[in-house]
Amino acid sequence: MKKWTKGAAFFGLVMLLCVFPVRQVNAQEENRILAGIYAEDMSLEGKTAGEARKMIEEYIESISNHVITLVIMDGNEVQITPTQVGFSWKNPEIVEEAAQMGQTGNVVQRYKAAKDLQHENKIYELEFNVDRELVKTILSEQCSIYNQEARDAELAIEDERFVVHPGQTGMVVDETASLELICDYFLDGWTREDDRLELVVTVDEPRGTEEELSKVKDVLGTFTTSFSTSGSSRSANVRNGAALINGTTLYPGDEFSTYEAVAPFTAANGYYMAGSYLNGQVVDSLGGGICQVSTTLYNAVLLAELEVTERHNHSMIVTYVDPSADAAIAESSGKDFKFVNNTGAPIYIEGSTTDDKHISFTIYGMETRDSAHQVRYESEVISKTYPDTEVIYVNEALPIGSVSVQSAHIGYKANLWKIVTENGVEVSREKINSSNYQVAPRTATVGVATADPNAYNEIMAAIATNSIDHVKNVAAALAAAAAPPPAEGAQPPAGAPAQPPAEGAPAPQPVVVEPEVPAA
Repeated sequence: MKKWTKGAAFFGLVMLLCVFPVRQVNAQEENRILAGIYAEDMSLEGKTAGEARKMIEEYIESISNHVITLVIMDGNEVQITPTQVGFSWKNPEIVEEAAQMGQTGNVVQRYKAAKDLQHENKIYELEFNVDRELVKTILSEQCSIYNQEARDAELAIEDERFVVHPGQTGMVVDETASLELICDYFLDGWTREDDRLELVVTVDEPRGTEEELSKVKDVLGTFTTSFSTSGSSRSANVRNGAALINGTTLYPGDEFSTYEAVAPFTAANGYYMAGSYLNGQVVDSLGGGICQVSTTLYNAVLLAELEVTERHNHSMIVTYVDPSADAAIAESSGKDFKFVNNTGAPIYIEGSTTDDKHISFTIYGMETRDSAHQVRYESEVISKTYPDTEVIYVNEALPIGSVSVQSAHIGYKANLWKIVTENGVEVSREKINSSNYQVAPRTATVGVATADPNAYNEIMAAIATNSIDHVKNVAAALAAAAAPPPAEGAQPPAGAPAQPPAEGAPAPQPVVVEPEVPAA
């Protein structure tokens, strides 16, 4: 009896397998996902792998444009979308796995898989990625603009004494912690709807206490240069640069950039057109003369024995300090003068100018050097190269008789030495820098515009001699010959022409012989 029952059960199972569609699966049906299989709450039943993948991708695309509002301090907000952070599907292989479920193995295995799905659904969770670099960019470029940086306590000189101005606490976005917060949110916490997310904000404490700043009372180094030969525009630039640096407080370890302190070189920032060096020529530029500011500061820094981290010499020699004692800054070539406060206390930089055109920088701090310790700097000229030619430029737009001259520059190779003495006895001699300055010939720009062919030939012949002084003499004579006749009854000036200008000649032009331009 029991044998018959077992046999009947086996026969019934075989018949059942023959009846159910799952037992007679053709090639087309094998590509259809069984009932009870889901990607999260999306049923994949009856879909091919390609159809299921497309449905999931359309879903991801539909949620990728939701708006996530990043909340920063003081009610500031930045709105982003998942697309902007590189939101992407991480585990697309689940589609192939779903398509294979119940479609492989023998008849019994496939039947069992189908029956299991009737009792319990198979649900695949979607996994996602975000681009961490895109998140970093959003935090640094869009969120950090709302940072309220701490303002360190600062020193000021008022009524000839130091006064401490307290600092102010700030609030800033913690970009490292906020990066992890956003990434974790999109990978595991997002509801797939518009949402709000508060970023991690930290307190930015100011530096400096009254006790710490009270240590600043000693003169560590001071230096003065003269700009008495400068015109009004260059003088204004020197005064402006000193004012922009004046009052700077640097804490231990801080690096000071002269360029950052005095830039930009614009009229709005207080600068005028004045002479500066460019490709061996003195040319007018906004901020011409600012290098005298950086040079004066450089020498004060050397005397204070602070750490110089960047310094460049001028392309040509300057006259207000010895060779190798200069420090050039230039926006076009990326030159800067930088130094670090390598002392154990804050330092204060005082910059000033006087009515008789002197600029000074004084660096205050806490003196820790022994009173017997003294430092001085010596310039050593290694070689000089003298210009052996003159260069004349012809300008067809300027009237004949005009001559603009720039003086020659001697080329130098020089070293700067630091000499330290203790109780008047030299204990060390160290080379601080080596500088090369270009040689530049004396140059002249000569106007040759005239309708008189004889005058034109005469000035061109003078230019061909390559003698600037001869050209100046000929230009002066030609300009005098073209001068207008004196008024009736007036005595003609010495050298005036006996005859009026030839018919058809251009209106007479006065000679313009500019003074030679000194070193910038």
